[in-house]
Amino acid sequence: MPFLNYHHLRYFRMIARELSLTRAAEKLNLSAPALSIQLKQLEESLGHALFERTRGGLVLTEAGRLALEYAETIGRAGEELMDVMQHRPRGGRQVLRVGAVATLSRNFLVELLRPALHRADVEVVVRSGGLRELMVSLHAHQVDFVLSNQAARRDAETHWHSHLLAELSVSLVGTPAWKKKRLRFPEGFADVPVILPSLESNTRAGFDRMLAAAGVRPRIIAEVDDMAMLRLLAREGEGLALVPPVVVRDEMERGELVEIHRVPELRETFYAITPSRRFPNPLVGELVGRMVKRTR
Repeated sequence: MPFLNYHHLRYFRMIARELSLTRAAEKLNLSAPALSIQLKQLEESLGHALFERTRGGLVLTEAGRLALEYAETIGRAGEELMDVMQHRPRGGRQVLRVGAVATLSRNFLVELLRPALHRADVEVVVRSGGLRELMVSLHAHQVDFVLSNQAARRDAETHWHSHLLAELSVSLVGTPAWKKKRLRFPEGFADVPVILPSLESNTRAGFDRMLAAAGVRPRIIAEVDDMAMLRLLAREGEGLALVPPVVVRDEMERGELVEIHRVPELRETFYAITPSRRFPNPLVGELVGRMVKRTR
C-alpha cells in the first residue's frame, strides 16, 4: 500500500506556490534535483502527475489542483497541532468553534460572542443543531463548547461542566394592537391565540402549568423550537409569543412588537457546556468568565 509522506506534501505545497522547482528549492534549502526526486516520489504514491511542464514553467494538473486542496488542509492541521501543543495562538489566529442549540436566542449568542467577533486575530465558527448532536460534536473535539437553554446531564462517563450564564425573564409579546385588548393573565387567556416554544422548553412547561392551574386553555396556533422563527411569527400579529424579551429586542426598539405581559414566575436559562480537556481553547474561559461576571 502506498503511503503519504508529510514532508512530500510540504515540498509539494511550496512548489505549487512558486511554480518553479528552482525557486521552491531555494526556499526549502534543498537542491533542485533533490526536490525533483521528492516530487516524483509523491506523484508515484498518488498515481498521478501533479504538474505539467510548459515553456512558462510548471502548471498544476487537474489532479495537482485537487491534491493541493488536501495538502493545504493537512498542512494547516499540522501547524494547528503544533500550536495547540505549545499553547500558542493557532497559526497567528485563534479559532473558536461554538455549538449553539437551535432554540437559543441569536441576540444572546451575539452578545456572548461579541468580544471575539471584534478581534482581528480570532475566527468564530458557529454550528447549530440539537443538544444531543452538539454534545457528540463536543465529545469529538469538533466544537470547543456548547451553548444551550438547559444543563447537560452528567454521569461518571461524561467529563463536562454546565455553567449558568444567565437567567432572563420571559414575556408575552405581540404587535401594538394587542395592547388595546388589556388581557389579564392568566385568567383572561381563554382561547387567546398564542405562539409557544416546543414542549421540550422549560418555559413552555411552566407556562402550561400556570394556565392549567387557572383552568384556562389558550388557543395554540404554533409551536416552534427555533427562536428566530418564533420572532418572525410574533411579527405577523396573529397571536402572542412567549419569549425572553432579548429575543425580540430589535423589534421592540423599533415598535413593531410590545410587551403585553411579563411572566416573572418563568425564567429562560442559558448555559455554556464545556469539556474537561488538557488543552482547552483559552477563548472559552474568557467569554464564559465575562458573561458569568456580568450576571452576578
